[in-house]
Amino acid sequence: MQIEIRPTRYGSATAQKLIAHLMEDLKERYGEADGTPVQPAEFDPPDGGFFVVHVDGKPVGCGAWRSWGGSEQVAEVKRVFVAPDGRRLGLARRIMETIEADARKHGRNRIILETGTGQPEAIAMYEALGYERIEPFGHYKNEPGVRCFGKNI
Repeated sequence: MQIEIRPTRYGSATAQKLIAHLMEDLKERYGEADGTPVQPAEFDPPDGGFFVVHVDGKPVGCGAWRSWGGSEQVAEVKRVFVAPDGRRLGLARRIMETIEADARKHGRNRIILETGTGQPEAIAMYEALGYERIEPFGHYKNEPGVRCFGKNI
């Protein structure tokens, strides 16, 4: 099995297809897709990055970061997703490692993220990667199931 993670533009057809799958997954878990406002340009270097993981040439997952609130020190993780046929291979961890390395390369020293109780496997992964619970922030900060995490990188 050949695994490759490549930078991609947020607006690319491949990225948009994976994001659509992510939104369907979120609808199944929460009853609605992620309503967090995003602009594709937010994920362009040096203020962000979007990555697609390919297994044997097939795109099966993605993940991204963007500057949080215009900060040059804090990155926010967005759009981490692995399709069902790519799960249980450690791909989400590899995506997170890529996001962290890229954010660090662009001067960020902290990463924050927002998830929810409908994604217990994501919460377990973030905790295993050293992320710690922080005060809720972002679009869903007042929702009861929101879980926010942060990590110095």
